Amino acid sequence: MTERPPVVLFVCTHNAGRSALAAALARTHFGDRIAAQSAGVNPQQAPSKVTITSLAELGIDDSHHVPTALTPERVAHADIVIAMKPGLDIPHVDHVRYETWSLPDPHGWDIDNIRALRDEIGRRVTNLAETLHTHPGTPAPQAHGPVGPSA
Repeated sequence: MTERPPVVLFVCTHNAGRSALAAALARTHFGDRIAAQSAGVNPQQAPSKVTITSLAELGIDDSHHVPTALTPERVAHADIVIAMKPGLDIPHVDHVRYETWSLPDPHGWDIDNIRALRDEIGRRVTNLAETLHTHPGTPAPQAHGPVGPSA
């Protein structure tokens, strides 16, 4: 019997930015070694166009992404749930490992700021995969500066 890859569920508010970035980066860099999914506690109708553009810069086509609602069933199916910000209302399931990554809300950000967030999420995804003994097929994106809009 083949062991299934760990299911990692990335969760943010709208599933249009942070969680969508994390899932797309995980799928791209780790292929079938991680089953990367994403959801939002209050999903938008469509993903962020700037997020999709930032992924396209890396050769990742995530234009098919449809923001998805977080459900208790999605959480129960996961091995690890990553909250992309503190304070999200995520159902608790006993067998699931939970982590929180404190990342800023990118709503309204321009492409330069999204790139920095994308790169930070890429580093965190790589670190997570290393804790799961999963090695990437390609390197994580390189940093473009601090995460967040310029002051």
